[in-house]
Amino acid sequence: MGITVTTAPCCWGVDDVRNPHLPPWKRVFDEAAAAGYGGLELGPYGYVPLDAERVGRALRERGLTIVAGTIFDDLASPANRETLLRQADEICAFLRRLPPPVTAAGHRFPAPYLTVMDWGHDERDFAAGHSDRAPRLDGAAWDDMVANVRAVARLARDRHGVRAVIHPHAGGYIEFADEVARIAADVPPDEAGFCIDTGHSFYAGMDPVETLERYADRLDYVHFKDIDGQVFAAVTGERIRFFDACARGVMCPIGRGVIDYPAVRAALHRIGYAGFATVEQERDPRSAGGSLADVAASRAYLRGIGF
Repeated sequence: MGITVTTAPCCWGVDDVRNPHLPPWKRVFDEAAAAGYGGLELGPYGYVPLDAERVGRALRERGLTIVAGTIFDDLASPANRETLLRQADEICAFLRRLPPPVTAAGHRFPAPYLTVMDWGHDERDFAAGHSDRAPRLDGAAWDDMVANVRAVARLARDRHGVRAVIHPHAGGYIEFADEVARIAADVPPDEAGFCIDTGHSFYAGMDPVETLERYADRLDYVHFKDIDGQVFAAVTGERIRFFDACARGVMCPIGRGVIDYPAVRAALHRIGYAGFATVEQERDPRSAGGSLADVAASRAYLRGIGF
């Protein structure tokens, strides 16, 4: 299919660099390679040191490449523009100094990518998965966020030749179907594509297969997750932060949850997607002792259905 399966540090609970329980980045590299992945993401800004010689050597020793860097920050505030641009500049410059992933036939844009996600708003964090009670940005505030996203995407493209991909994320201001459609209309396709995440799509009340197909013309990168149906039913009945739901086990290894991955595979085949699919399973880093078994199980399942 021309799809390379990779993984990400969030499978080891790496989402907030301020968390004192994060595992060492070299352990994440070791276990990603041991589980049979050919590459992984950098994770949040500040987790993997921006030392190209040191990190490049660690990647080569393990037969890995970095397929994407991440901005996971407040995209909505105009006051955060300088911080966002600094992160984009440093991350993209670093990505370009690392061993590049292989670009296979059919890739519209070569990796590595810059995934761009909104985060950091309590009013949306506690409303993750609940479109009916999640506040929306008004016109001016939405325009401010769009301006930030476009500025980041243009910097990545024009200064570093890195493709920015917008990642709708549970608990951020780009989560639900109306917001995904709105950002697709407001950010030109020559500036940014999409990273559609099957798990976040489901969490937000969207059908993952339908979402992949709807945005096929903007789909530059894909994230794979699965969701434990029983835990999901429990946490969506509570007022709970998104990552607290993840700590409760709402994300599970691929193939053990509610998302139909044979249907996902068929959809990607229908739309002719070629590129990278990154397995993610957010969790509490204090349970990272189970990460290797989980990411290995996800990889084995996906291999068994043709990925």
